[in-house]
Amino acid sequence: MRIMRSALTVAAGRAARRLARLRGKGRGGSAFPGLVVERIDAGFLARTLEQLPLGVVVVSGTNGKTTTTKILVELLRSQGLRVFTNPTGSNFVRGVAASLLTEVDARGRLDADIAVLELDEAHAVHFVRQVRPRASLLLNVMRDQLDRFGEIDHTANLLHSVATATTELVVLNADDPRLAAPRFTADLTARVEGFGIGERLRRVFLSDDDLRRAEQEGPAMTEDAGLGTEQPEDAESAGTRLEAIDGRRASLRVGGAEHEVEFALPGVHNMLNATGALALASSLLGERADLDSLLHALSQVRAAFGRGEMLEVEGRALELALVKNPAGFRMSLLSADTAPAETMIAINDDYADGRDMSWLWDVDFSALRASGVHVVSGVRAFDMALRLRYDEVIVDGVETDLGAALGSLIAASRESGRPMRIFCTYTAMLAVRAQLSRITDVEVVL
Repeated sequence: MRIMRSALTVAAGRAARRLARLRGKGRGGSAFPGLVVERIDAGFLARTLEQLPLGVVVVSGTNGKTTTTKILVELLRSQGLRVFTNPTGSNFVRGVAASLLTEVDARGRLDADIAVLELDEAHAVHFVRQVRPRASLLLNVMRDQLDRFGEIDHTANLLHSVATATTELVVLNADDPRLAAPRFTADLTARVEGFGIGERLRRVFLSDDDLRRAEQEGPAMTEDAGLGTEQPEDAESAGTRLEAIDGRRASLRVGGAEHEVEFALPGVHNMLNATGALALASSLLGERADLDSLLHALSQVRAAFGRGEMLEVEGRALELALVKNPAGFRMSLLSADTAPAETMIAINDDYADGRDMSWLWDVDFSALRASGVHVVSGVRAFDMALRLRYDEVIVDGVETDLGAALGSLIAASRESGRPMRIFCTYTAMLAVRAQLSRITDVEVVL
């Protein structure tokens, strides 16, 4: 009976996917088929995923979910595991269901050992009511889309619900003051382990609390940011730590020993994401884990689309950096001082971006003073230009049309010979990628 019901559900979901294609509502990754599955067979998700011998891993948090999920998938595959994931970044429950439709056979059977699923904080709560994950990786709690979640402590409560539903292992950011707080971990039944940063990097990785304190206390706090911050009790006991960074080379401490990794991934924030993924993979696999092959796999992972993604246009590099909140934007800006580029900033305020763009005033844009910004674009282009003016960053032009702005950026790069960098919110990133797909090779976003 279970097999027959799953077979009927798969048939209906795939028919819905074909219909979505015909109506132009997306390709295979559209969440519409997942919605159909939810409506006709609420138990399909749990029934399908419970087949997996190594269970389900949930990755959630405010920043870094997509990249961290991709890293974790690659790490587990390097150990010979068959991994199911939701690679399109559709991180709602129905997005997971839609992804399953592309992987199961006609009878609803999934050929995988383990699932690694990126889930939006709010939708992760709905997911764990249906499927209790074996392990969860919780990255951070930051001010992001407060028009959706209301306040930062509410986001922490959402992640706490995920942690309490986890059966075996919770790996969390030991430097996040909300995730590593005793009130967060006290009632968890799963084993709790941490990942984090070494003391030398505390001036680089600032939490929202650090940024707010810096804003209140002025330049002195900014200089020593993080050193005077009250850290979670177990921050230094984090089992896997990012100790030092030199360009794309990093030193990671695993099990008491330091290891050097040359990352293909750009951005210091991605190195911390990788530290969390390594912590979960090595702990979950235990004695089965081959650390040397895990570290090699870590060095090979490329950025997920839009998350520090490197493209080539007319023989010059173009980096796409997704920005969603003050701490994340600050991390992305760290490379601006060391690698000058023709720069574009594209800010939209659609629902997927978050309607409230006031957080831009919490970002320090002084790193862009030396090179300036060639063009700002998007729905909130003039707001962005004004914000840059207050930080004394020269803006060459304002162009609300993203296509025209991109053309201007490419022309400037052609003239100067410098690489390009685009900081953009989510919907602006999708629009820019659509424009770029006409002139260069870009990964298709399903």
